[in-house]
Formats: sequence, C-alpha cells, structure tokens
Amino acid sequence: MSNNLVRTVEEKYLRQDIEPFQVGDTVKVHVLIKEGDKERIQIFKGDVIAKRGTGMGATFTVRKISYGIGVERIFPLNSKMIKKVEVVRHGKVRRAKLYYLRDLKGKAAKLKEKKQ
Repeated sequence: MSNNLVRTVEEKYLRQDIEPFQVGDTVKVHVLIKEGDKERIQIFKGDVIAKRGTGMGATFTVRKISYGIGVERIFPLNSKMIKKVEVVRHGKVRRAKLYYLRDLKGKAAKLKEKKQ
C-alpha cells in the first residue's frame, strides 16, 4: 500500500517533455549551469552507455571523448537542471550497458548507425 502511495506522489514530478532515447544513441544534453547569480546552458554531447532505474530515481550515463580523454557524466532523468535531451543519431547496439567502450580507442569506439 505505501509503495503505491509513493508511486502516485512521484507521478506528479516525472518529466514527460524529454524525447525518448535508448542506450547507444548519441545525444546532446542541455544542462543548466549556475555560476554565481548567472545561469547558462551548456551542451554535453556523447553516447548513452547506460540507463538505470525507474520513476524519480532513473538515471542515464553519457560518455564523450574530450581532448583524448574519456569523460562520463551521470544525469538524473527527472532533474530540473536538464533543459532538453536531443537525439542526434540512433546507434545499433546489442546490449543494455556499453561499458566495453571505455577500453576502446579511435574508430573501434564508434557505434554503427541504426538503419531506419
């Protein structure tokens, strides 16, 4: 019963405006950055390597290569700091978690594009 009550309260706060995406997709995440009293939007573009959780606790991990170094960020899916998630391309993958990309370099780390 209490689990059902929590779910009904959470439904009010779940984001419905985020475009659906899958693991393997290349996305642009528009993140709100606060610097002092100013706010700006910074775009983090990379491949989605993992999605986990449901409801308010859902998160997704995005990986990009910046100046030759792999950078990963974990974003809460329902965060107010995320303004928009824009899908750039759909990747062709056969697993739910793409942690093997961490060990690959160069062209080997690229994902094939899914044919429509």
